[in-house]
Amino acid sequence: MSKFDVMVIGGGPGGYVAAVRCTQLGLKTAVVEQDALGGTCVNWGCIPTKSLLRNAEVAHLLSQGRTYGFQAKELSLDYAAAQKRSRQVSTRQGRRVQALLKTSGVEIIEGRGVLAGPNQVKVEPSGEVFEADNIILATGSKPRQIPGLEPDGKRIITFHQALELTQAPASVVVVGGGPIGLEFASVWNRYGSKITVVEMMPRIMPLEDPEVSQEVARQYKKAKMDIRVEAAVKKAELTDTGVAVTVAQGDAEEVIEASIMLAAIGFVPNTGGLGLEEAGVSLNRVGHVEIDEQMRSSLPSVYAIGDITGKLALAHTASAQGVIAAEAIAGKTTQSLVYENIPRCTFGAPESASVGLTEAQAAERGFKPVSKMSPLAPNGKAVALNENAGFIKIIADAESGKVLGVHMVGPHVTEMIGGAAMALNLGATVEQMAATVFPHPTVSEAMMEGLHALAGHAIHI
Repeated sequence: MSKFDVMVIGGGPGGYVAAVRCTQLGLKTAVVEQDALGGTCVNWGCIPTKSLLRNAEVAHLLSQGRTYGFQAKELSLDYAAAQKRSRQVSTRQGRRVQALLKTSGVEIIEGRGVLAGPNQVKVEPSGEVFEADNIILATGSKPRQIPGLEPDGKRIITFHQALELTQAPASVVVVGGGPIGLEFASVWNRYGSKITVVEMMPRIMPLEDPEVSQEVARQYKKAKMDIRVEAAVKKAELTDTGVAVTVAQGDAEEVIEASIMLAAIGFVPNTGGLGLEEAGVSLNRVGHVEIDEQMRSSLPSVYAIGDITGKLALAHTASAQGVIAAEAIAGKTTQSLVYENIPRCTFGAPESASVGLTEAQAAERGFKPVSKMSPLAPNGKAVALNENAGFIKIIADAESGKVLGVHMVGPHVTEMIGGAAMALNLGATVEQMAATVFPHPTVSEAMMEGLHALAGHAIHI
């Protein structure tokens, strides 16, 4: 029976990062993966959607010839080519993950890993059992289904089937106003699809700052998307041409005809059938693995990272947790994750990004929040990009001056939020951040203006 210092079940952005870090620390490590290395992120999530969004961005720019001084006569958009490129990008990145693991000395085992005990992993379907001093669970999550509206893979689909489409649908009902639903809505809208977004909560992007939600909704409506909030899907019936979706808002019901319905209402952890509870791993009532600050489960030899922990279901969260788990196993001192200081991004059109607390959350924590919003309207770079709708909002504590949250809507904000996250992680104050010289002309200067405003000496706003 083969034995390892560490076995990682799942080769996604948490699992493969944890495995590489383990080998760097001198631990004999193996990854068990039943599908494709890189997990959902590389193969059916983060990476292919960003590829499609890039194609959609180019298509949008080509539609603005008059603004940029060119004529694109008889412009023809080939969505099949965009989809093909997205698959090529994913394949390339998956191969990079495989090469990374091999060059790092990680053994790759194909199959489905199941706990056979505190220090044993059984790989199905071969039935082979491996010994491991430590086990890291990184099995991710799967789309949450709407009861009675289970996907058929053709007319009612999840993000996975959405990425397989080789033709932009004529019309779509997107159920769920979170990042996944809004990103696909952005892509298809720019390829000419008629989009209706249905969200149960009072606003789309309900977990973000209210002003971010309002601005994103405003720009989506400007792009001719139909945004329905405080709305629920009652039923969806397949038709000869697509799907008829019954949407209720208050006492009113309406049937919306569409080519497809995309179900994007969240995820559930992949913890079922892994032998976790039988081995002694505690799960909470919704199936997430309960962990401590070092990612250790109730079973000392078993760690859990990523979506199955229910902390913050983002690829970069899983990667950060993977590093901590590896270092804890190796006996190194680890730094606890502050989950609110992990950036959250939606890559639609417009982009939005945030880190830290909203004003309401800050008040609940006992702070005295003050905020300033720096609009992109006067920002030279944003004007030059012809994308000066949006803002950067900064929230600070009135007493200590500590920056508590940064919330952005506009071009390239998903690239800029990392700097804000670093500042929050270091506990920076408004005065400290305002003393930073930002490059000109950049969209990031809107951050500087907001900081100057909070410090009482705004120049341009």
